[in-house]
Amino acid sequence: MEMGREFPAEKTMIGLVANDDRYDYDIRTLLQAFFDNEKIVADTANVRMVFKVTFHEDKEHCILFTSPEGKVYERHFSGNYKDKMQLRNVVKNVVYDILCEYTGHTLPWGTLTGIRPVKIITRLLEEGMSSKAAKQHFLSAYQTTEQKADISLRVALREQSVLKDIAYENQYSLYIGIPFCPSRCLYCSFTSFPIKLYESMVEDYLTALFLEIDFASHAMRGRQLVSIYIGGGTPTSLSASQLERLLKKVEESFCLEDVREFTVEAGRPDSITLEKLQVLYHSPVTRISINPQTMNDKTLELIGRAHTVEQVKRAYVLAREVGFDNVNMDLIMGLPGETMTEVSHTLSEISRLKPDNLTIHSLAMKRASNLNIMKEQYEGMLYGTTDEMLRRADQVAEELSMQPYYLYRQKNIPGNFENIGYSIPGKEGIYNILIMEEKHTILALGAGASSKYVYSSEDRIERTENVKDVKLYIERIEEMIERKRSML
Repeated sequence: MEMGREFPAEKTMIGLVANDDRYDYDIRTLLQAFFDNEKIVADTANVRMVFKVTFHEDKEHCILFTSPEGKVYERHFSGNYKDKMQLRNVVKNVVYDILCEYTGHTLPWGTLTGIRPVKIITRLLEEGMSSKAAKQHFLSAYQTTEQKADISLRVALREQSVLKDIAYENQYSLYIGIPFCPSRCLYCSFTSFPIKLYESMVEDYLTALFLEIDFASHAMRGRQLVSIYIGGGTPTSLSASQLERLLKKVEESFCLEDVREFTVEAGRPDSITLEKLQVLYHSPVTRISINPQTMNDKTLELIGRAHTVEQVKRAYVLAREVGFDNVNMDLIMGLPGETMTEVSHTLSEISRLKPDNLTIHSLAMKRASNLNIMKEQYEGMLYGTTDEMLRRADQVAEELSMQPYYLYRQKNIPGNFENIGYSIPGKEGIYNILIMEEKHTILALGAGASSKYVYSSEDRIERTENVKDVKLYIERIEEMIERKRSML
């Protein structure tokens, strides 16, 4: 087990009991960060360690942690526990200090467990705080490492520069989901269906999707469309003619005069052909992704990618020859069987290709992924993401004249790490920033797509989701449209 403690092979159970549950989530996420997502129960029976939290109206609050060895750690603190805005960081810092003392380790992100740490520094900057003061507050309030505070500040400043001309109230972005893939990757939890098994449903899917596009184009008339992202799945799982029809439908349905970026994920090299790249290039598309995840053939086979490193290289060269000057590549740190040796090899190969964007993901053990469902099968191969891997990726990005431009975190990342996007100046993925900052409505179409409606004047965000199943999406397309109509 991580964090410097060896426990028996059986599952470690953590008991978390409190006389008020309003800080339950904050404490749970910190416990899971330290103890690698171990099971937490609201009981003290048959567990190996216990966190007991007692809040009082008129005296100090108390946290007692009983370790598996029977040692008791006790902390007292004060404040109005009913005022979560005031006391949340206090509670988290107390819990964090106990766990640091017990394990002998700290976390790179300190007490931060949310997925958008950059928003904290951005808010401080918008309130008029200097960069130096914002970084210092971030360090002291959340006990992060200097490196995490520094990279968060760099991303925040870059985001401010990129988004300075966005008029959030009157502008929006568009996401279109194509939920088909050549095969399902081991770690994937997205809405994704093998194209060979669902090929007979693609035309019906596009028909339903075009109805939703028609609705969206009318509903958003009068607003400026800033960015478009066609993702999935793998959009290039469609045939060249289907892809061309989809792109023409978008071009005919929306005013693209103000669109600053139009991305299509050509993520799987085994779905890319010269004909498809030419279709993309001769459309309004300005940015594509070719995503190897790793440049090690053994790993590619293990995770079900069904393509080789050589295919990645060929697809990338082909995209450049067609004329694309903004190509992103995604990598995942912590894939099964990969140590620093394999990651270094991948980064070296990517460095030779010189993409314009580089997105580094820390492997997340997502609940719906086959990797999580069958994790016992891969237990001896899951070494996890390390700080060294992320630092080496940062170094390679700098060597490629790239700077970090967006950053987010996910639940269930062993080690409490992050996902981060790098780009050369002027090639930032604007959609990626907008979806993280949550200041801007993103209308999402297609099976499994989740729309986010931002009402900035009311400091309110609402969401609607489409059903994930392709067959149900086709059958219930009118219902999906009505869900959006009620919001717009």
